[in-house]
Amino acid sequence: MQPTRVQDITLDEEVLAVSLELASKSWKVGLDDGKRRAPAVHGVDHAQPEGRLEQAIAVIEKTKKKWGLASGVRVVVVYEAGQDGFWIQRALTGRGYEVLVVDAASIPVERRSRRAKTDRLDAIRLVVTLRAWLRGERERMRVVRVPSVEAEGQRHLVRDRGTLQKEIGQHRDRLRKLLSTVGCWASIEGDLAGRLERGEVTGYGGSALPLWLRERLVRECARLKLVTEQLAQLEKTLPEQLSEEVQQRMGQLMRLKAVGQVGAERLLLELYWRQFNNRREVGACVGMVPQPYDSGESRVDQGISKAGNRRVRALLIEMAWLWLRWQPQSELAQWFAQRTRGTVGNKRHRRIAIVAVARRLAILLWRYLHDGVLPKDVQFKPVKVTLKAA
Repeated sequence: MQPTRVQDITLDEEVLAVSLELASKSWKVGLDDGKRRAPAVHGVDHAQPEGRLEQAIAVIEKTKKKWGLASGVRVVVVYEAGQDGFWIQRALTGRGYEVLVVDAASIPVERRSRRAKTDRLDAIRLVVTLRAWLRGERERMRVVRVPSVEAEGQRHLVRDRGTLQKEIGQHRDRLRKLLSTVGCWASIEGDLAGRLERGEVTGYGGSALPLWLRERLVRECARLKLVTEQLAQLEKTLPEQLSEEVQQRMGQLMRLKAVGQVGAERLLLELYWRQFNNRREVGACVGMVPQPYDSGESRVDQGISKAGNRRVRALLIEMAWLWLRWQPQSELAQWFAQRTRGTVGNKRHRRIAIVAVARRLAILLWRYLHDGVLPKDVQFKPVKVTLKAA
């Protein structure tokens, strides 16, 4: 016969563990104090975010009274990082709750080919994982570091610039492809909209463009102009919106050859706002650590983990190539030259080695910013670096 109450003696204090399984239509609230046969699960479905959050808080407080928990009992809430961002964490923290945001990919799941998956089961699994994490089983889930409101806002500035740059490339590429459908290889530089209005852009053999195509090209030009103006305005005002500390650290990075303003901004706002304890944490954060698969007779090199921020990973690869070009006498560049000596024609070997250079470069720049350790044999720019609109 199963007991109705199971005492969890692994925690020194009484803790109410709460999980939030978030969805657009409703949330599932899982609760467990370590004394029940199974966690309790309740649903909240208010149409507005404020109301739904208040419903979740009401469920927590009602459960505390129902289970006879003290009013000041420690309550730890967990939910998975996703499209809802960090507003729930900030709102609940302001109400006195302890809130953890976790990486959904770090939570273990069953390996059966078919497994039951519902929001209710996910809420139960998440709250059970939280209790294990509170008992000291830190490998059960990975907690996300929540940035400050200021740091998150500054990070969105550089991400928005990248989005605008990508959209400009998409519009220009679409214009070229639309013109090529009628045998027109004319340049899209300059005032293309004006040339379309004046009929200066023609198809194969000087034929006039079809009306539908010309109208679509005009609309595409208007969208390109709007995005270009937005990018110019953002780049003009972006340096002024950065905090004084970020601007100071940017100047410190930009003193090094091969590090420009855009690269320094993105590294500081996407990566170095975090606090790292050692070089291994830096490498793991950017996803440039080995991911072996070694089981029995099977030994497979799966490459790097590719965990963390893919934007930073791509940026570090670009900066690694620039580092080899502008810092050829540095210890890092010499290490790359030694590892790739005799493989000039082997591009694959160089691409693999450049990933190692990127990881080492991330650690090198972190030590330079955090501890003031100058990279060995590094060269500085000959003039004083000043921030300016891109």
